[in-house]
Amino acid sequence: MEAQSTPVSYLPIIFQMIVALGFVVTTMIATHLLGPKRKTKDKLTPFESGIEVIGNARQPFSIKYFLVAILFVLFDIEVIFMYPWAVNFREMGMEGLIEMFIFMGTLLLGFIYIIKKKALDWE
Repeated sequence: MEAQSTPVSYLPIIFQMIVALGFVVTTMIATHLLGPKRKTKDKLTPFESGIEVIGNARQPFSIKYFLVAILFVLFDIEVIFMYPWAVNFREMGMEGLIEMFIFMGTLLLGFIYIIKKKALDWE
């Protein structure tokens, strides 16, 4: 017989979420009310790891930097999908192998497309 979950079985989770949210709100309000309120010039200046601030922080970055970062994350996430396949390789049999070849082919096509569009060139 299969156990069914009832709304009552979710009460501990809901209670834990309420307690966690209450703790966060209480802590933020308490630190705001009890903390010091001395605003000096030194405290209001940005702190960059102990290095003096030079120039404007609003300098434009090359779009290539963001493109490479997004492509790295994209391919990194896709590679993570290979782990469950590797763990369950024997149970999936030939069908799983064919599906993984299709997945790897799709990845390879995407990578070839990126190379052809010269998305990784830093010129």
